[in-house]
Amino acid sequence: MNLIYLASLLVAIACMLLIDARFRLFFWRDAVAAIAVTAVGVVFLLVWDIAGIGLGIFLRGEGVIASGILLAPELPIEEPVFLVFLVLCTMVLYTGARRILEHRRANEDRRTSARRGTGGES
Repeated sequence: MNLIYLASLLVAIACMLLIDARFRLFFWRDAVAAIAVTAVGVVFLLVWDIAGIGLGIFLRGEGVIASGILLAPELPIEEPVFLVFLVLCTMVLYTGARRILEHRRANEDRRTSARRGTGGES
């Protein structure tokens, strides 16, 4: 049994949580909402995966770095862990991008106000 992929996913989740903690973007901004969003996202994606497996669209590939532990036919234990990472990464990127855009907009508004206040109009 090889746990490289599972361990890598857990390290990646830990890294995303460190970024989140540093900038207070998702879990460290509102833990209850973040837990709800993560749970809903993971459940939705797992249902999607299960439907794909049931239709024969998604198949588990044999990987030398995978654990080989299955939660269900064609559903390795790494899949829900990957989905947690996917949702977490998406939300950290989204909230980070939103914060950057809000910061830029506020700076533009300050510059515009400063120009108007100093008689810079023609």
